[in-house]
Amino acid sequence: GAPSRGQAHVLPTGRNFYGCDPRSVPSPLAFEVGQRLAEDLLARHRAEEGRYPRHVGLVVWGTAAMRTGGDDLAEALWLLGVRPTWDEASGRVTGVVAVPVAELGRPRVDVTLRISGFFRDAFPHALGLLEEAVAQVAALEEPEALNPLRGRAGEPRVFGPKPGGYGSGVLALIEAGTWKDQADLGAIWLSWSGWSYRPGAMGVAAPDALRRRLAEVEVAVKNQDNREHDIFDSDDYLQDHGGMVAAVASLRGGQVKAWFGDSSDPARPRVRSLAEEAARVVRSRVLNPKWIQAMVGHGYKGAFEMAATVDYLFGYDATSGVVEDWMYERVTAAYVADPEVRAFLGRVNPWALRAIAERLLEADRRGLWQASDEARGALRRAVLEAEGLEEGR
Repeated sequence: GAPSRGQAHVLPTGRNFYGCDPRSVPSPLAFEVGQRLAEDLLARHRAEEGRYPRHVGLVVWGTAAMRTGGDDLAEALWLLGVRPTWDEASGRVTGVVAVPVAELGRPRVDVTLRISGFFRDAFPHALGLLEEAVAQVAALEEPEALNPLRGRAGEPRVFGPKPGGYGSGVLALIEAGTWKDQADLGAIWLSWSGWSYRPGAMGVAAPDALRRRLAEVEVAVKNQDNREHDIFDSDDYLQDHGGMVAAVASLRGGQVKAWFGDSSDPARPRVRSLAEEAARVVRSRVLNPKWIQAMVGHGYKGAFEMAATVDYLFGYDATSGVVEDWMYERVTAAYVADPEVRAFLGRVNPWALRAIAERLLEADRRGLWQASDEARGALRRAVLEAEGLEEGR
């Protein structure tokens, strides 16, 4: 749980052993936030495309559900056009009710969820809630133009890693370097995500169903609920969201929008394109002199964090194509070409210096950016310098 999201009850008192009751997800507050995220997504898509999307893919994590009370699940429910009902005494969710299309003022939107292994383990009740919502909506006598789910209740809509498994396999493939293009990364994500999860049928191998669903997805979304971390300081973002983008792009010939919901301020949730979020994080954190100096203060581990940031930036670009040349150029200038930072890396962790330079050179070699001669030269010199320092140790 997160006190910054209104969950003061998670603070340790000696009495509360649990941060979240899974049967209370989504909470009323989370449903309000999820509604706003959904409406912002729909408004943006309509402004760009002149119509509402018919099918949205959403990445759902268990840790985020515990912090927020279920923003992501709430967004999925509101896209479908349903709202939960709660027991007043316990706060637990008792079911869902379909909202009439006339009240919604828009068509319903089909959803496909890619859940994390932890969400599967911690929130089985939520899977039943979504199944109930889909069944209600699919049974409504509404025009197909307003209800793309009509008559399609039998299709699974929640997918994830195999039972007992976690992750999406994308990072391991990137680290091994045994991939050629975005389609390869999408393929490994598909192979790790092809199990459907439904009440009474948990963890059924359904790779063909997942492919059919993703071939219809127009928007791939991941939400972020706090400002304590970002898309370039954890591999989970590029693995789950980036992997979904790569998979959908390969199935739809590159025709997919990658969006990022920001509910760090639950009073003002907003949706950005993934490219906009990447640029925001690069400017505000990755290139921020204050952050770089903070990493200098952490010595060996700080150097590692800088190398990890470059890895995750590279990985998100490989899966989603959201990192522009100027970002690579400025990261090269700040992490490698800057004599003070390069000296710090070489002194405390030459392996990190080498990893940063080699990863940026790999991005250039793979055509993810067109490095300037100056940047390419600085990176090559850094590799040689790091190799010499490593040998000296």
